[in-house]
Amino acid sequence: MTEELDLDAQLRIAVGRLNRRIRAEKASDDISDGQFSVLALLFREGPHTVGDLAEAERVTPPSMNRRVNALVAGSYVAREGSPDDGRKVVVRITAAGAAFVTETRRRRDHWLHRRTQGLTDAQRELLRQASVIMKELADS
Repeated sequence: MTEELDLDAQLRIAVGRLNRRIRAEKASDDISDGQFSVLALLFREGPHTVGDLAEAERVTPPSMNRRVNALVAGSYVAREGSPDDGRKVVVRITAAGAAFVTETRRRRDHWLHRRTQGLTDAQRELLRQASVIMKELADS
């Protein structure tokens, strides 16, 4: 049992530290991690209401509204009427927002690629296998 807890703690710490390090690679420091998460979701899935964004990001609607307001102020997203229901307002990513997501992803991929190139073939294969397991854990 102690060995399992040690593995769990080591994995938690390693994933957390790697995640923080990768998140540091952004196109600009003007956008918070929470705001970037909203941009990435809109980039990937298309327009959403503020309520849907709040639910997806597991934050309160007022908190999401603040994130969206900051992104609107930076011209990264725009609010517009829903094509399905004129009473609803949806948030969509702008060209500037899409460019920010694309550049941030490129920087993050480049940073990680530089680090993994220093590993042996066996280590890279082990990471490939571990990434499948980690995705399963994240999706559970």
